[in-house]
Amino acid sequence: MKVIRFHPDAEAEMIEAAAYYEAQQPELGRRFLASVQDAANRIVLNPQLYAVVDRDVRRCLTKTFPFGVLFRERPDKIVIMAVMHLHRDPDYWRDR
Repeated sequence: MKVIRFHPDAEAEMIEAAAYYEAQQPELGRRFLASVQDAANRIVLNPQLYAVVDRDVRRCLTKTFPFGVLFRERPDKIVIMAVMHLHRDPDYWRDR
């Protein structure tokens, strides 16, 4: 099974989103993080299942929250490039 690695910017935006949700309602931040973890688990099981959004980058949608997990599959790991709110500029992460 491949390991998951987060790009530092992707990890930061995930933590920022969790903090935002937690400030809105207790436990909502935790539920957001669980939703991202669920997406990561689904990616590891079958990375080829998800649509290509740019060359070798694919996107898996989270459940419940309007976020996509953008990732690259490498021979030994999955690199999460962005944990992107779906209403954000879709190209903001391309410099990573």
